[in-house]
Amino acid sequence: MAGTDEEAVAAADDALYVLTAALLTPAKFPSVLGDDYPEACAALGLPPLADGYGLVLGQDGEGARWTVAIDDVSLVAVAIASWDCGMEHDLSPEEHTVVAALPGWPLLVAVAAPNVPAPHDPGPEITDGPVLAPPDSEAWGPAQRRLGADEIALQWALWRDQVDDSAFPVPGDSVESSAGAGDAAGDGSAHGSPADEKPTAESTTVEQPSGGAPSDDGAPSDDPNGRRTGHSGIRRVLAEARAYVSSPPPLGRVRSSFAPGDARTLRADGPGWSLVARTDDMAFVLLDDEPGEVLPVGRGPELPGLLEGLDRIAVRPL
Repeated sequence: MAGTDEEAVAAADDALYVLTAALLTPAKFPSVLGDDYPEACAALGLPPLADGYGLVLGQDGEGARWTVAIDDVSLVAVAIASWDCGMEHDLSPEEHTVVAALPGWPLLVAVAAPNVPAPHDPGPEITDGPVLAPPDSEAWGPAQRRLGADEIALQWALWRDQVDDSAFPVPGDSVESSAGAGDAAGDGSAHGSPADEKPTAESTTVEQPSGGAPSDDGAPSDDPNGRRTGHSGIRRVLAEARAYVSSPPPLGRVRSSFAPGDARTLRADGPGWSLVARTDDMAFVLLDDEPGEVLPVGRGPELPGLLEGLDRIAVRPL
């Protein structure tokens, strides 16, 4: 990829004012880049190293945007942890750790370095190839769908409170569960506010479930014969997620992270869909072909087994 040659590396290393950083590892990577770790690496033109990379985003002395990939993952991890705790931490990668200097930023960064020109793309005299840029926030697509799932995972309690459990079928009713792995409630139509934007991550606006009675837009719904049918998109997602358990997907497509108590937060992605769940609770599904919609999936009789299976194959942070 353009920007990985010696001239570009030298330009970025000359005076890089670090603004933020991110991890690019099998267990944690910027979701805007792909559904799994190899896909995220490919988006940056990097080989999927087993230990991953640290991504350092900053500006050079002329104000140009650069993303520097380094192989010292722990250095970046410590810096991010310190910043998250409100502590100052100087992130200064050693030259020998630099793997590539990529022009532009793949993530939205809301801050700029002081006393240098405003952020701008490097000039063609430095790089003549594609320049990294965050996805268009106005258009719904795979990146926005994954960002929406990120928001739900980060603010689980807020989203969970929007769901009325009474909207789900009662065990024992004659109900078709979504792909046999949960009960899908209607997604409703209440509009919620997007998450507060942070310098280190992007936000996307998605519809918050209303928790009201299931509607025709979601499942279950009554058909003329008195049966209740599931949302076809949810059925497909749960079927594909179940297939992951027996045939593991690409690395990082299923990830498990900390949650309160003994639970885990699960994140699974696939072609056109994202799923966020708590192992002790329900799940939410987002689809490429349903812009901005969040589809709740009730726990039901079989969802716990599916989530347990996904947690077994999931990649976990070290």
